[in-house]
Amino acid sequence: MFLSTFEKQLDGKRRIVVPQDFRAQTAGPFDGVFCFPSIEADCIEGGGKALFDRYAGVIEELEFGDPIRSALELSVFGGMARLSFDPAGRITLPENLCDMFAITDWVVVVGLGDRFQIWNREAFQAHRDAQRDVAREGLASMRAQQRAVRLSSSSAGATG
Repeated sequence: MFLSTFEKQLDGKRRIVVPQDFRAQTAGPFDGVFCFPSIEADCIEGGGKALFDRYAGVIEELEFGDPIRSALELSVFGGMARLSFDPAGRITLPENLCDMFAITDWVVVVGLGDRFQIWNREAFQAHRDAQRDVAREGLASMRAQQRAVRLSSSSAGATG
């Protein structure tokens, strides 16, 4: 799994050292990662062959010609770059992806289980804060629903 958060500096050629733990998770048909514009956030998303296969499976579930399938194909497959590791464990981020997300010098690499994201440092700080709020509110809502179910089960048992 891709875990943790790292701040990294790109060199003048847009290269970044991929954390060793992340490199170990990408075993597959080539020594590198698949990267593309994230669908859910303004960042680069990446991972190994397992992530590629997961997106391909989601896309294949949709009928050919379905507008959602077409959008996913364009976003994922059309935006994808296969980035090989150099001997130092670095990848070179494509210029078009860096331009798309204002990635210039410092980046944040965030592990998300079976995938990771590469962010502009300032954009990530705002996103992280917003996501923490969503997580707090979501967890509170889930707990309230669980309490309601328990109370409803308790009352049903007491009256039955």
